[in-house]
Formats: sequence, structure tokens, C-alpha cells
Amino acid sequence: MAGLFDWLFGQYATYSPLFIGLELIAVVFGVASVLLARKTNILVFPVGLVSTGLFVYLLWEWQLFGDMLINAYYTAMSLYGWYNWSKNKHAADTDKHTDTSGVTVERIQARDISIMLTLAVASAAFVALVYYLRPVINNGFSFDGAVLGLHLFTWVDYTDMLTTALFLIAMYLMALRKIENWLVWIVADAISVPLYFYKGYTFTSLQYVIFTLIAIWAYYEWKRRIQLQAEPAYA
Repeated sequence: MAGLFDWLFGQYATYSPLFIGLELIAVVFGVASVLLARKTNILVFPVGLVSTGLFVYLLWEWQLFGDMLINAYYTAMSLYGWYNWSKNKHAADTDKHTDTSGVTVERIQARDISIMLTLAVASAAFVALVYYLRPVINNGFSFDGAVLGLHLFTWVDYTDMLTTALFLIAMYLMALRKIENWLVWIVADAISVPLYFYKGYTFTSLQYVIFTLIAIWAYYEWKRRIQLQAEPAYA
């Protein structure tokens, strides 16, 4: 049992109590935000902002720049999503035929596809650039003595590029109340479980296990909501 514990959490032996505490707080608020999103509760965004803000700081300190940029994007999209959901809920509250326990849910349209592809390509390219310049960043943003090249990329870097693209698409779709956001979350969260464990962040890896399960649950919850919205309303 002790060996298993050391395998899962041994890397935290060298961490400061502050970083461990902040990671745990970020995980708790992250899980809470996904549970709120499942119920289309607008509090998903202010609660999520606490988690993403903490992870931006932690990931910068851990020099995981691709992950940090994801969470910086989450922070910006959470503000947009908060506004968009607020506007939609206000419209729903004025319609007596609409279920006002949350916001209305939609499916993606053809016009969303091009934006999704643009987000995917742009984000992957940007993260690739960050990792390409990683020797410069780690060298105090100096090119002196820094060795650059694609040959320095690892499978973790390429996986980060993939998950970044998926996460950006998922957050974009969530902000627009598109049910397909959960399908993208499921794939990205599942990939992140072994990825973060490999990086040595067990608490964050366990968070993504929970995220994957909640995303599956949430997809069916939102699917039920769409079916309810489609039912004819009677005065």
C-alpha cells in the first residue's frame, strides 16, 4: 500500500505546501464548475474562474506553458460564456413556455465548423511555437546558447498540442451552449488522465478522471434537456 501511495503521490514530497494547497483548491472548484455546467447553471463560470485562475499561476510556475495557455483561454471564454448564458437565461425567463431552471441548449450548426477548425489549427500552431521556443523561455528569454529544433519535441508536446485544440473547441462550444461540447470534453479529458499523471500531477490527473465521468453524465443530461425543449408548449 505504501508503495502504491508513493507511486501516486511521491512527486509531492518536493512540493511546497502552498502549491499543493492551491492545486487541491483548483481541483475542487474545477469539479464543482463541471457539475454546475451539467445542470446548465450559470454559476459554472464564476466558480470555474477560480479554478482556471489558480491553474494559470500554477502552470506558469511549473513551466507547462501549453497547459497554462489553455487555462488563460478558459478564463477569457468563461467571461464570454457568463455573458452569453446570462443573456440567454434572461430571454428564457421572459418566455413562460421555456424551462427556466437553466439556459436553452442547442446543437452545432454548419457555420460553427469553420470556427472550430480555425481554433484547432491556430491553437495547435501557437502551442507548437511556444514549445519550439521553450529553450529560449527556460533560458530567461535569451537566445544565447539556446538550441532550437523540432527534434526536441516529445510525445508529450504533441499530445499537448492535440489536447489544447480539443479543449479550446470544447470551451467555445460550451460558451455557445452547444451540446456537442461534452463529446469533445470526453475525448480531451480522457487523454489528459494519463498525460497529467505522466507529468507528475496526480491530483490534476484524478480531476480529469472525474471530469470524464461527469462529461458523459452531462451529455445525457443536456440531451434530455434538448428533448424537453422540443416538446410542444401549451399555454
